[in-house]
Amino acid sequence: MPVSGSQTTLHLFGAVNPKEGEVFCMETDTCNTQTFHQFLKYLLQCHPEKHLILVLDNARYHHARALRPFLAQHEHRLTFLFLPPYSPNLNLMERIWKWLKEVVLSNRYYQDRADLRDGIESFLQYLLNHVEEVKKRVQSIYMSIC
Repeated sequence: MPVSGSQTTLHLFGAVNPKEGEVFCMETDTCNTQTFHQFLKYLLQCHPEKHLILVLDNARYHHARALRPFLAQHEHRLTFLFLPPYSPNLNLMERIWKWLKEVVLSNRYYQDRADLRDGIESFLQYLLNHVEEVKKRVQSIYMSIC
């Protein structure tokens, strides 16, 4: 099996609408306050007439002070609900990321970033065409007992 000697990575922000089965993703150079801000603008652009409720984990950039003016300006269109710490099973987008890893990343070799991006884009296109499958994955409840 060929190896490149380095790990190819992409950073993605994502959101899922469990009612409609829509998935929204944006590639970024890194995940930080500025790129999260860009993602919020992207989501608002995609839904110009809707109030968005985002269920978020507690990543530091989700709570950043630098976002406060933007959030205040868009409080009529954006609501943040934060999950309890260490509860990825409650984060619906984590189910999409798990699915992506199973389909795109598991046991696969990508020569370079462009090759990896093609695999991810192909998966995202699949999601666009299979919203019922997306809804089925995110609407079911998975609970684990310790």
